[in-house]
Amino acid sequence: MTTTFDRRKFLVRSAGAAAGMFATGLDFKRQAAFAAGIPVDTIFTNARIWTGEGRRVFTDAIGIIDGRIAALGLEAANSLASARTRRINLEGALVTPGFTDCHVHFTLASATLGQPSLRDAADKAEFTRRIAEAARAMMPGQWLQGGNWDNDRWGGELPTRDWIDAVTPNTPVAVVRYDLHMVLLNSAALKAIGIDDGIADVPGGVVGRDARGRLTGIFKDAAKDLVVGRIPTPRDAEIDAANRKGIALGISKGVTQVHEPGVSWETFHSARRMRAAGGLDMRFYAMTPLKDWEKLAAVVAEEGRGDEFVRWGGCKVVFDGSLGSRTALFYKPYFDDPATHGITVTDEADMRNWAIQADKAGFQISAHAIGDEANDIVLDMLAATARTNGPRDRRSRIEHAQHLAPSAIGRFAEQNVIASVQPFHAIDDGRWALRRIGEKRLETTYAFESLIASGAHVCFGSDWPVAPLDPLTGLKAAVLRETLDGANPDGWFPKQRVEIHDALLSYTRNAAYAGGSEADTGTLAPGRLADFVVWDEDLTTVDPDRLDQAKVMGTWLGGRKVFG
Repeated sequence: MTTTFDRRKFLVRSAGAAAGMFATGLDFKRQAAFAAGIPVDTIFTNARIWTGEGRRVFTDAIGIIDGRIAALGLEAANSLASARTRRINLEGALVTPGFTDCHVHFTLASATLGQPSLRDAADKAEFTRRIAEAARAMMPGQWLQGGNWDNDRWGGELPTRDWIDAVTPNTPVAVVRYDLHMVLLNSAALKAIGIDDGIADVPGGVVGRDARGRLTGIFKDAAKDLVVGRIPTPRDAEIDAANRKGIALGISKGVTQVHEPGVSWETFHSARRMRAAGGLDMRFYAMTPLKDWEKLAAVVAEEGRGDEFVRWGGCKVVFDGSLGSRTALFYKPYFDDPATHGITVTDEADMRNWAIQADKAGFQISAHAIGDEANDIVLDMLAATARTNGPRDRRSRIEHAQHLAPSAIGRFAEQNVIASVQPFHAIDDGRWALRRIGEKRLETTYAFESLIASGAHVCFGSDWPVAPLDPLTGLKAAVLRETLDGANPDGWFPKQRVEIHDALLSYTRNAAYAGGSEADTGTLAPGRLADFVVWDEDLTTVDPDRLDQAKVMGTWLGGRKVFG
């Protein structure tokens, strides 16, 4: 395919986009530069370029002016060349738009890069040994965090502070379960934050106690947030330094943009500080807590909604818990704990009120919902919000949309609600989900293909640090659905496997739409920012078993090489 640069149409399109709620397009100064017909800076040639404009839309060259794409196809790019134009031969490599990870806990995850990993600890002894080893390398009083432990690896028993107290007498420990809905604190940590056995139960959370009423050190959901909120926060400079390490990791994997589903303001503030310091190598869409919508409204009134590097305008709420912690809200009880069918982390009435007000202020609403009942309640809430405030391009999102009643699948397209899903979770949870909720409910669990076929907008993410910050692992999980334990070589509920081009669209074009940046990112088209990745394998044709073995040869952000 060869696409010429129709400047008149481009100017009209960009000006219209600038007036909308989401996409901003070019500023008028840059529009004028494009319209003047200045020569392209760089032409990338001899490549198989998947543009993201459709499932199988390819071209062979890209011409760039001032960090944006001016032409696609060698003929069109050459027509805008001059003697000063630089030419880069990509030697037949695959090029894709830069990937967007639509769901990361960026500041939290970046801080764990230097912390011990407990993810593959297979038993109590290994769990304790790794924590002891990490604690010995720390200064007395320094907090040991991170972890990402998985109790299902050793049969499901939850760890307690008694497992680690003896090896961490002077080191406060707060290590999370990998789903981020549960944390284990040791006795030193409880003492440091002033928590003892007298702590009251926490609405929307679970405080772990033994038969005598003594704290086990386990805190779930809102109770987890309470205790973690008392841990001393690092200095701004430490947070930003850790986040720059996270950025370096992301761009090495082809991730040029992330969406932070803000349960706090940390990434919002850090991204803005890094942007002000200059040299930001990744783009951020930083959501903030729904309950704080008035605070965000004040920021928008004073500063607008950011720029092409750091944007805001989305509000996130956590409604229920997680499947692994048995706190996701279902209509029916858990098979392996019939005493519960999950919890609500946020009061439903509060959520509805905040959503109506934030939506009225023009913000995008995003809600965490995992259980089937939770998803129905959130869909009802979003429908009621739209009725109350009237029609507009709101692009509400449900983060995870994990376990859906069959009747809920069609509602995403009908209500134009975006399903922001994480493919890696399917092959991870598929190891043990059967004993939680049984086969019938699992038929519409991680229903990626059903959602795509229904016409819903589906975008992919990782939920890093819950899963790797690596879209190739997500692509492979979506296409094959082979669980990590090797027990499902033909795919776990294989009807929900996704075709590779649809999976790529969910990390690129659909992801840009989900974050309201489609005038700038998500596809390789004239006028878009030159965010793209060069791969050593053709992701569209390689054996799916080898998808996660592909390597990034180079990552470009706004025409600037940031990796490789």
